[in-house]
Amino acid sequence: MYYDALTAAAVADELRANVVGGRIQEVIHFDELTLGLEIYAQHQRHYLVASADARQARAHLTGTKLRRGVDTQVPLLLLLRKRARGGRIAGVRQPPFERILHLDISGPEEMVTLTVEAMGRHSNIILVDADGQVLDSIKRISARLSRVRPVLPGTRYELPPPQQKLDPADVTERALGEMVDSARAGQPVWRALVNGIRGMSPLLAREIVYRAAGTIDEPCGDVMQVTPYLDAYNMLLEHAWDRRWEPCVAREGDEVTVYAPYPLTHYAEWEPVATISKAIDRYEQAVQSADAYGPARAGVQALLDDARERVRTRLEALKRQLIPQEELDRLRLSGEMILSYAHAIHRGQREVEAQADLEGPPMRIALDPVKTAVENAQAYFERYEKAKAASVEIPALLRKARYELAYLDQLETDLELASNRPEIDEVRSALIEAGYAPQKRRTQIQRGQPLRVTSPDGLLILVGRSARQNHEVTFRQGTPDDLWLHAVDVPGAHVIVKSGGGEVPRATLERSAELAAYYSAVQGEGRVLVAYTQRRYVRQIRGAGPGMVTYRNEDTITVSPRRSGT
Repeated sequence: MYYDALTAAAVADELRANVVGGRIQEVIHFDELTLGLEIYAQHQRHYLVASADARQARAHLTGTKLRRGVDTQVPLLLLLRKRARGGRIAGVRQPPFERILHLDISGPEEMVTLTVEAMGRHSNIILVDADGQVLDSIKRISARLSRVRPVLPGTRYELPPPQQKLDPADVTERALGEMVDSARAGQPVWRALVNGIRGMSPLLAREIVYRAAGTIDEPCGDVMQVTPYLDAYNMLLEHAWDRRWEPCVAREGDEVTVYAPYPLTHYAEWEPVATISKAIDRYEQAVQSADAYGPARAGVQALLDDARERVRTRLEALKRQLIPQEELDRLRLSGEMILSYAHAIHRGQREVEAQADLEGPPMRIALDPVKTAVENAQAYFERYEKAKAASVEIPALLRKARYELAYLDQLETDLELASNRPEIDEVRSALIEAGYAPQKRRTQIQRGQPLRVTSPDGLLILVGRSARQNHEVTFRQGTPDDLWLHAVDVPGAHVIVKSGGGEVPRATLERSAELAAYYSAVQGEGRVLVAYTQRRYVRQIRGAGPGMVTYRNEDTITVSPRRSGT
């Protein structure tokens, strides 16, 4: 997804120039997560598309007349027709360095704000009243799904918590140097920028690195000085701060593959476009024509999002229950001190001061005034025993929740890489089998088989393209002496080279690593770090989902992703 903070800023400027003051004539429901506004402004009709789809979340103007796509009328649509249709666009706002647009609307009844949050799986479209209360949203996020930021009618609208990264305005040569120096060995510079700077997208980071080093794959360890990177960063960001947008699209042959509000010089084929909305439009048309399974994919993605939020909520609840050892000791000591001072405690007392350490300050211990000293002590001992038991049980539950999140990440990668309906259905089936989604009816799932590739040296390479296939190739088709490969630190394919314990030629190692990189979550990166080891050193994680493993005694190789058949 290329709709980053700079793109949102460029769209905001375009909306201010074209639709502020315009009247909303119609509100249209395209699909489950996409809405459209027909706006009459400056003596012509403009069409605004807003989507909360995780893969194509966005807000922009389109040159295509809006047409209704679904018959179901979601509550947000009905509210918009009541509160916004006939109203005027009063203003467009963007929080600094965020993928969020606020459209202020002077509606028939009152001022309302339509907020589009284009934030990947956390994307949403939210209608807020003049007092900051949520009227409704295209995705209702309950406290069960997100303790930090529920989004429900009647709740107060709050911005998402800011990323714990450096503010783009505070980037200095010293700060850049620290980012590069602290990066893991072999990590590309663009990844260090993404990890360190708020609002920095991979696309923008690659463009910065290319302008500074002439390649997008420059590793942090090869950087001798960061001044060229700072110069490239300032040049690109100054255009944004000065609102000097230069929209463009990049192509591979006749297919538009990416867009940006600045020149994409690290692409071989790129061309300027008149407006950022036209650039987004061209990209979206290419995506829609290429992905005939978009609706099916979106439905499974919604199940994944819901499952991930539930697991995260459970993880945060477990973290809150885990009491530090210091607090455990305090609970036990409080009970002991109450018993020691029982003779001086009377019913109705709310606090006792006890000297647990002759050289330290006295402890102030809260008491329940309706209980006796012994009953108060017993209450502290009970809390201590309960917390001590939790300290034994909760770490295992925390590990299980983290394994579940890792498994969901793998399933999301499976969904992104799925090229046909059976592969999409297999992800849905995996969610059902794991208990994350209901099974409405029994259906026969056509299960795909691992990819089989012959290496340049004639060896068989097996590639798992889903969590289930990963388990299959690693533990059923692979033998202990075979070579096993996987992209480092990201979800992706397990790859087995059927070497039978023999030495794997360099050409075969590189080809199998290219496949592991291509069938992974970092398929689009220029260079990918891939780990390889004998299959005997790969172990399935007990209690985790299919294909979730640990490994040791590995070496690594850096390759460019390359799919089978190329």
